[in-house]
Amino acid sequence: MTQKPRADLKPNTIEFENLALVSPNGFREYDARWLFEKEINLVGIQALGLGLGTLIHEMGVSPRIAVGHDFRSYSVSIKQALIIGLMNAGCEVHDIGLALSPVAYFAQFELDVPCVAMVTASHNENGWTGVKMGAQRPLTFGPDEMTRLKEIVLGGLGAPRDGGRYIRVPDMAERYIADLTNRPKLKRRLKVVAACGNGTAGAFAPQVLAGIGAEVIPLDCDLDWTFPRYNPNPEDMEMLHALRDKVLETGADVGLGFDGDGDRCGVVDNTGEEIFADKVGVMLARDLSAQHANAQFVVDVKSTGLFLTDPVLIANGAKTDYWKTGHSYIKRRAHELDALVGFEKSGHYFFNPPIGRGYDDGLVSAIAICDMLDRNPGKKMSDLREALPKTWGSPTMSPYCPDEKKYDVVERMVKLFSGMAEKGEKLIGQKIRDAVTVNGVRVTVEDGTWGLVRASSNKPGLVVVVESPASEANMRAMFAEIDKHLSAQPEVGEYDQKI
Repeated sequence: MTQKPRADLKPNTIEFENLALVSPNGFREYDARWLFEKEINLVGIQALGLGLGTLIHEMGVSPRIAVGHDFRSYSVSIKQALIIGLMNAGCEVHDIGLALSPVAYFAQFELDVPCVAMVTASHNENGWTGVKMGAQRPLTFGPDEMTRLKEIVLGGLGAPRDGGRYIRVPDMAERYIADLTNRPKLKRRLKVVAACGNGTAGAFAPQVLAGIGAEVIPLDCDLDWTFPRYNPNPEDMEMLHALRDKVLETGADVGLGFDGDGDRCGVVDNTGEEIFADKVGVMLARDLSAQHANAQFVVDVKSTGLFLTDPVLIANGAKTDYWKTGHSYIKRRAHELDALVGFEKSGHYFFNPPIGRGYDDGLVSAIAICDMLDRNPGKKMSDLREALPKTWGSPTMSPYCPDEKKYDVVERMVKLFSGMAEKGEKLIGQKIRDAVTVNGVRVTVEDGTWGLVRASSNKPGLVVVVESPASEANMRAMFAEIDKHLSAQPEVGEYDQKI
């Protein structure tokens, strides 16, 4: 047994230099994330590496691991500390250098190693760091693995072993870019704005898009870890507005924005309008289900109901499974069902063979969007968007609810709406078609109007989303029904926003 980490160490002290600082709240459902030096220090990162290596041995997996880092001022130091811990646990470490998360996942296949640890804070602001981990390609850790890793690290259960080894891989970026661009060129000369927010994707996205034959207009692609313009997050309005402006200025066919670790891709069409990730998913599902008969898709419960009601998908014989929100869940479910693609509303897309290898890669998503436009030479991105059936949907709303109470509240909502469905009761004047309960409850009535209540996975609060393919009135009626029942719960507080 090693010394247990502490959560009360302060910088600029002797203890901070010698002891492990690891805040328990950094262990999330499917990755780990901390404020560097406030919630974890370099000695704590070493303890994390030792714990991860110990877990890999415990799982019976060969202790060979690909390790990369994103572009932040402190990421190399954190990666090196993690590597020390992994080697102390007897792991063979393949250091792939500066990388996107999908480059690290690609390295698992390219180097034939089973494990991965990617040092990244994704789209979080500077000051944050974290690690995305996996030991069964193409999957990453879920709640079970993260819970056990937390137990090992915080319990001081990391077990040093002999056999640690370090291997530097100097050319993984080039190998990744070559893998994506070794394909036929686009027939259509697409003008594409690539926005990277001065994050890591700037070292990859312009080369990949140019390599498939697009005319690339780079936007904030010079790497700068101060992120001088905006945070590299394609759900952030600052980034989307900058992308919109560049598309309109240049007359581009499409704008593609990449997050800090390159596993998500945001989309702005040729008119400058943002297309939400779940609607882009429907557009891609239409295109791909025309190429692949009886295509199976997986989407998270926050996503649009068009995956079930869209007449084009129905005519193409496509099938869709709604599953738990969270990139680890959707990735695993898409793998289990051998789905062609898993789509998450946050923008994580998981393309399985023959398109991808099953992990989330913003550049594979970007290529799929370009291919979709290439297969529709007479149509603009806005035409494809406007061809979708109209829906009226809410933003993601989050009423406050304490962490220790939110799951109880959600369970009450599951029982309430499931019970109404079983009894044949009506909701907004319509029969309930189904109540999906894999992640909270998503209740749908006859005309396709639906509402979702689930617990937030990363803050004290609930998640509420409503949508209707029939009318704005029905969308608002569904929210009123859900809000009526939530407001009756004493633990539920104010919303961050309401429709």
